[in-house]
Amino acid sequence: MNHRTRLDWMFLWCCLLRYSYLRLEKICLKAALKAVPGFGWAMQVACFVFIQRRWEADKKHLENMLDYFCDIREPLQLLLFPEGTDLTENTRAKSDAFAEQNNLPKLEYVLHPRTTGFTFIVDRLRKGANLDAVHDVTVAYPKNIPQTERHLILGQFPREIHFHVRRYPVSSLPTSSSDLESWCQERWAEKEVRLRDFYSGQSQGFERDGVARVPPCKSELRVSLIKAASLLYWSIFIALCFTGLWLSTSFRIYVLVMVGVYMGQQKLVGGLELLELSCHQYWKSRGADVGEKKKVLDGKMQ
Repeated sequence: MNHRTRLDWMFLWCCLLRYSYLRLEKICLKAALKAVPGFGWAMQVACFVFIQRRWEADKKHLENMLDYFCDIREPLQLLLFPEGTDLTENTRAKSDAFAEQNNLPKLEYVLHPRTTGFTFIVDRLRKGANLDAVHDVTVAYPKNIPQTERHLILGQFPREIHFHVRRYPVSSLPTSSSDLESWCQERWAEKEVRLRDFYSGQSQGFERDGVARVPPCKSELRVSLIKAASLLYWSIFIALCFTGLWLSTSFRIYVLVMVGVYMGQQKLVGGLELLELSCHQYWKSRGADVGEKKKVLDGKMQ
């Protein structure tokens, strides 16, 4: 997906709520976000993929996380922003400098993708037989663009959000890393043209591509009920939390203990997703050891 604002992932949830299964999504995002109290802890519990944006440090971590997803066979939708950051004047200038250094065209509506992580993820999931397709997602905001969380706090929600989604089955993807890198760059060149056409003729949206609209798999009634239930749940939850903090000493102690647990485990093991991964690797190695011992015993008995 292209990364127009820092909030794209949040708006994509609205799309997934209608067209897919939101609970299956995991996001590949920068590691600093896991330290955000509450929000970052929830992402650790959800086993999101946190990266340092330094390939030397990220390669092994990505390998371990992707192998874990392949081992457990849990249905997975992994959201990746190959641009690495959202589109601003500053990041566009850096993208232009990258383009000059690599003899690439300058882009206005997207940033040049960094393809190393993308190609590695596709190859690893494909080797683990856990890749069904790559969905190329382009997002655009025709009315107003909320660039940061500050805009949402001020009530500047986007009046419209448009998504263009094209599915590429794994059988249609190139097999070599170099060809896959070129394939990703071609998709970004298409995004540049698609977004240029979109913003020059905003009323027609992405329909100019000639791509058919796909009806949502969930009815608007079901989506409305889900949103109403979520709003009711979180309103009651937040109200009860504040009430507990105000009235109950036991609840205040419980909150302090849980804050200490989350902060402590992050200092000790680096995050709950890493603790989960370590447990899986331990039991996997134990299972392998038991299997080897069984083979040795079977051989001796024979």
